[in-house]
Amino acid sequence: MSGRVIMLAALTAALLATGCGGEGEGKDNEIRIGVIAELTGDLAAVGASCRNAVELEARRVNETGGIEIGGRKRRVRLFIEDNGGKSDQSVATAQKLIAQDRVLAIIGPNASRCAVPAAEIAEASRVVMVSPWSTAPRLTLDARTGAPKKYVFRSGFIDPFQGGVIARFARETLAAGRAAVLYDVASEYNKGIAEVFKAAFTTGGGEVVAFETYTTGDKDFSAQLTKIKNANPDLVFLPNYYTEVPLQVQQAHRLGLAKVAFIGGDSWGSPELLQNAGGLFNGYYFSTHYAADAPTPPVQEFVAAYKAAYGSAPDDVAALSTDAFRLIMQALTAAGRPDRETLRAALAGIQDYDGITGRMRFNGTGDPVKSAVILRIENGAFRFHSRVEP
Repeated sequence: MSGRVIMLAALTAALLATGCGGEGEGKDNEIRIGVIAELTGDLAAVGASCRNAVELEARRVNETGGIEIGGRKRRVRLFIEDNGGKSDQSVATAQKLIAQDRVLAIIGPNASRCAVPAAEIAEASRVVMVSPWSTAPRLTLDARTGAPKKYVFRSGFIDPFQGGVIARFARETLAAGRAAVLYDVASEYNKGIAEVFKAAFTTGGGEVVAFETYTTGDKDFSAQLTKIKNANPDLVFLPNYYTEVPLQVQQAHRLGLAKVAFIGGDSWGSPELLQNAGGLFNGYYFSTHYAADAPTPPVQEFVAAYKAAYGSAPDDVAALSTDAFRLIMQALTAAGRPDRETLRAALAGIQDYDGITGRMRFNGTGDPVKSAVILRIENGAFRFHSRVEP
């Protein structure tokens, strides 16, 4: 933990101890929920999806008079903060929401680079935090002991599960024997899933013939892609964000890699990937959390409501943010009283939540036991291909 995070955690704990931050329990007849989203910066589309989904859910609850807790209806009030896609701003906004706005729980941040430092504040302050999109394992683990955090949860799966899913898919479904990987070594998400994929692909009998890196902000990938081309892979795994992948694939095609399959992870799931990539991604696959075209009633009801509100189909971040909100609401209903400790216990005890991104339960950690899906890109759209159970 950085010195800044330690200082802010200590300040927050002190404020709580003196009674300045403990009113998140709804004494003013409202349930205060904080939201930390990447509303500006390089992941602004992620933040917008998170904010839109949570606002839609809060309206839905409030239109019925609020959430019933212990026989009493309470309205939900959101406190939304922009972290700019940065770790230091995530720390500062988490501290503000807890100590100043007195929230009962926090949804977000989404990117692991933002969620992990914010989680240190939430844990030290004993306030529930549910990250919709962060898949880094250490989000929910104590940095010193490696034990599970008590107050930090997520609604998505973790990288070791996802990396194994896409590696098995590459070996068994795509019949790839030789894989190459290009990833951002400076990003925890990219680096973590790249390493898991490499280990799982190799264990499954494949060979990783190139394992190339770049640094956040790079625009020229020709040197790395030339090495990949010379290694003659069957496919290339790009565990990178939707803002970067189109440029990487465009450069790869110009270098003669157009006939090689490209696959990715859940960071591909934004519609902006399709807008920026043209038809280059047709036939490519990626692992993610849900499929908007899944024929189940909960998914179709969610998609219809989101489209009616915002005029576009919800992405995986919107679905996961909806699940994060609903998990908190289900836990509050079960808890019977709106205080932080009771909420934490009720959330950790959920054994059957039927969400937009699948059925899930918690089993001793803040990481849900749940499934993943594989999507195929066809004619400029994400299409459901298959579901992978844990």
